[in-house]
Amino acid sequence: MKTTSVKAILLKPNIGSKVGVKGWVRSFRNNQFVLLNDGSTIHGIQAVVDFENTEESLLRRIHTGTALSITGELVNSKGQGQVVEVKVEDLEILGDCSADKYPLQPKKHSLEFLREKAHLRFRTNTFSAVSRIRHSLSFAIHRYFNDNDFYCLHSPIITGSDCEGAGEMFRVTTLDLKNPPLDNGAVDFKQDFFGKETHLTVSGQLEAELAALALGKVYTFGPTFRAENSNTSRHLAEFWMVEPEVAFNEIEDNIDLAEDFLKYLINYVLDRCPDDLEFLLKREHDEEKNKKKEERHELDLVQRLQFVVENDFERIDYSKAIDILLKSKPYKKKKFRFPVEWGIDLQSEHERYLVEKHFKKPVAITGYPTEIKAFYMRDNSDGKTVAAMDILFPGIGEIIGGAQREERYDRLAEKIKQFGIPKSSIWWYLETREFGTVPHSGFGLGFERLVLFVTGMGNIRDVVPFPRTPLNAEF
Repeated sequence: MKTTSVKAILLKPNIGSKVGVKGWVRSFRNNQFVLLNDGSTIHGIQAVVDFENTEESLLRRIHTGTALSITGELVNSKGQGQVVEVKVEDLEILGDCSADKYPLQPKKHSLEFLREKAHLRFRTNTFSAVSRIRHSLSFAIHRYFNDNDFYCLHSPIITGSDCEGAGEMFRVTTLDLKNPPLDNGAVDFKQDFFGKETHLTVSGQLEAELAALALGKVYTFGPTFRAENSNTSRHLAEFWMVEPEVAFNEIEDNIDLAEDFLKYLINYVLDRCPDDLEFLLKREHDEEKNKKKEERHELDLVQRLQFVVENDFERIDYSKAIDILLKSKPYKKKKFRFPVEWGIDLQSEHERYLVEKHFKKPVAITGYPTEIKAFYMRDNSDGKTVAAMDILFPGIGEIIGGAQREERYDRLAEKIKQFGIPKSSIWWYLETREFGTVPHSGFGLGFERLVLFVTGMGNIRDVVPFPRTPLNAEF
């Protein structure tokens, strides 16, 4: 018999029909009631076994985690907790699971414990829900850009240039590290695989700019790597970035795109993943009970998502943001952990105050000080700020960072020099400013940070399948 997914059965239950279902046992009660889940939905389906006419040796092999194939009649359920169930006529064990060794027994496990079992944690309700939402967001990203006439660019993962100019990059080499070739005492990278020093990319932005200056509208969506020794709940060494780039767009156009894009993605999940969001909302409510009052969210998960899609984003410049913070009660009562003054890079506590307390809506900040932003951002006429932008969300702070790019050759050449970036490694980027340069802008959205916001999870390691962090590269 053709196998039907649990999701399809529950969406359109055809009472009295014969169904075939395959999945993993979530629980097995009274030698009779099997809760089966196949990953297609947060919900399982109950299968009722005729234990009096089923071999005892077969029943003894059914445990949490066992993979089964069942066929039977779909009937109305007489018990509580489900509307329909399968009256089993045939049962086959596809994969045994040791009850003594299987670590995911039907009880609550800590997220820290499950990170150690990342090869199995997809089978839990929490991580299956997160995984399905992650997929929906990924699909929605491609759909949004395709529907808005963007072209997908596969930017290189291995690069010879540092987009951010911070030097926090992973080296790529085939040289013998125990006996590397030397030239006047230094490693001779001319003998390396690519004939030069190369690294894993921190961004596909520079390449996206090149494509946008010919195709008009492009986006990259791929893995990026940051060798930053930050062992926090917000940092990963390997993560995915979404980076659109649009020719002829200036900074306000960039904010318009970011706002429309974010609202589309969140609405997509609200429409397509209600069951997973409902489960994660209940999970968050349970977690909030154990937190101190000052650590609890003012808005619950769904309210935070609606907060974004139902409000126009407030747009202010950096100087006004600093002025608001200096006049705020937290600043006057010294409740901010980090000091506030013009020239600082805003911290999460500052960003969240602006969003959650002052404006009570998402905020887009522009006009950041030149010294705290990257070399490629366009200088403003005041000589001290650049056409940068950050989008701030409740509960998380910055969700998007972007800018109008510096399209003027002389200004860009001077900034490359100021940042100490070797011209030989980025000549190709600079050269585009000589051949039909135009104003253009774009932004970067950390995909995992978006998934973190949409799922309400507290640690970014729990929204990526196999997290890569300092001293951790398991699986």
